[in-house]
Amino acid sequence: MAKLAFLGLGVMGFPMAGHLQSAGHDVTVYNRTTAKAEKWVSAHSGHLATTPCKAAQGADMVMSCVGNDDDLRSVCLGDDGAFAGMAPGAIFVDHTTVSAAVTRELYEAAAEQGIAFIDAPVSGGQAGAENGVLSVMCGGTQDSYDKVEAVISAYARICRRIGDSGAGQMTKMCNQIAIAGLVQGLSEALHFAQKAGLDGRAVVEVISQGAAGSWQMSNRYETMLDDHFEHGFAVDWMRKDLGICLDTADENGASLPVTALVDQFYKDVQKLGGGRWDTSSLLKRLQALD
Repeated sequence: MAKLAFLGLGVMGFPMAGHLQSAGHDVTVYNRTTAKAEKWVSAHSGHLATTPCKAAQGADMVMSCVGNDDDLRSVCLGDDGAFAGMAPGAIFVDHTTVSAAVTRELYEAAAEQGIAFIDAPVSGGQAGAENGVLSVMCGGTQDSYDKVEAVISAYARICRRIGDSGAGQMTKMCNQIAIAGLVQGLSEALHFAQKAGLDGRAVVEVISQGAAGSWQMSNRYETMLDDHFEHGFAVDWMRKDLGICLDTADENGASLPVTALVDQFYKDVQKLGGGRWDTSSLLKRLQALD
């Protein structure tokens, strides 16, 4: 069992850190809002620290799951950052979805201090985190990955090293690109069924068993038909992620016409006041056009 630190106790980090503690690891948590860290300790035991640096002191591995590039820099760098508290040979594992550029920046900063850095974004949403069945895609050296894989398994259905530093973030971009098109297609199918006067549930029961079936269809169609969009990943976060995808595509020359279009559709959802709705709320945009 390892001595661990976990930085960031949002809807993903809170249960992920809990799985680590339940697996028998010695976990110290940090959260920008101390009350959330206190709530976690009350629920899971473990320890809390008032800065990332203090949380990281003596830890074999430090995990993070925060908001964006700037949030990640703030918990890593500076006198109060985790890197300042980590000993040479320790490993930092970042589960945040961020740009590959900040990943490479922090990988190099960590290396200068003799610290390993693994980018390990996740997919599976809040339910996946709570149930410990996330998909984890990793970038970094093979040696460092081999040391963290068993620890990550506490909240992962699958964990794979894809390549060197940044490969995990690039893979998460592929994930978000695929989801964007799938959710738009599902939204259009349900909207079409409604306009045609069909029973949406009956339609999905049939088509989900054929080539149209997907995780999004199986797990989101009922709440979409019930006009309930408080599940899973928020539109604001998806736009952040798609922005990273589109910026990276500009750099590597990839063509992402559907992704760019769906990103603008999510912008329309934000204008409807749906920034905190989940990503399946693309259906609301279509209904608003009626």
